Amino acid sequence: MVVWVGKLIIGIRAHGVKLAGIFLPQGLPLVMVPALVAIEILSFFIVLISLPVRLFANIMSGHILLKVLAGFAWSMISSGGILFIAHFAPLVVLFVLMFLETGVAMVQAYVFTLLTCIYISDVIAGGHLFLLCLNKVVEHDW
Repeated sequence: MVVWVGKLIIGIRAHGVKLAGIFLPQGLPLVMVPALVAIEILSFFIVLISLPVRLFANIMSGHILLKVLAGFAWSMISSGGILFIAHFAPLVVLFVLMFLETGVAMVQAYVFTLLTCIYISDVIAGGHLFLLCLNKVVEHDW
């Protein structure tokens, strides 16, 4: 929510009322206007869902996996006998997965930051104007 509100504030400060122009790509045939404006509005609000769901899904999947393995190792310890010795295998996997989860957290932080920068630059550049600028740079072969 903070990213979306920040994106909105930055866009309004940079473009004012013209910010609504990001919902209508340039050179669009009149027949396609209603459909594409609806799609653009949806893509503007999808940020409210995409960032939190991505983070939540990755965090929860890792935590669930760790919880299942810890429960499995605890069940092996509780059983006693030869399983008491064998419980070290899931514990080793558990510790390796904890390091993997740390790596996943770092990647998720990077992706979150990158997507935030893309969303904010999209509003600053005026949405589809960014693509037009990019095409001009490619045309000039800079």
